[in-house]
Amino acid sequence: MPRTASSAFLRRLSHHLRQGGLLAYPTESCYGIGCLPRNNRALRRLVRLKKRPQDKGMIVIGDTAEQLQPLLRPLDKPTLAELKRQWPARKTFLLPADNRLPPLLRGRGRSKLAVRVPDHAVARSLCRQLNTPLVSTSCNLAGRQPVKTEREARRLFGRRLMIVGGRIGNARTPSQIIDWASGRRLR
Repeated sequence: MPRTASSAFLRRLSHHLRQGGLLAYPTESCYGIGCLPRNNRALRRLVRLKKRPQDKGMIVIGDTAEQLQPLLRPLDKPTLAELKRQWPARKTFLLPADNRLPPLLRGRGRSKLAVRVPDHAVARSLCRQLNTPLVSTSCNLAGRQPVKTEREARRLFGRRLMIVGGRIGNARTPSQIIDWASGRRLR
């Protein structure tokens, strides 16, 4: 996807997402599967498509820390300033979630949400141009290796999702996941 996609493509993609559709797109280390974070229909589709456990939370990416803020409990100014200093990066932070978020997004019984401003121009551009954060879980079936190319994504999932083409980043491993409150690295 170019840094600025055509308005016709963005309208189609936006409509697809509002209807509960899924999309695949490049990130730092692999293709991700995304949807709108507050769309229960899309979240259920994603869980079924990947055969993913329902208690496992999902990562949400955004173009900026401010774009992610509505999904979280209010952040104080020092926390927001530090997040802005840390991002964009391959660092996903667990932060207190807005309690109105769908349980499938946080993971059943969890009170935190994993969020990141990715260090990948296409992923950030997608969030900016669509004016929304996106779910970002690896493009694969649960327990399998993540997809690295647009071609693999099409072969594995076909027409069950829209695909935004582009190259993945140079990272060999997924983003770190860090609990913000404790500083403990979980991945």
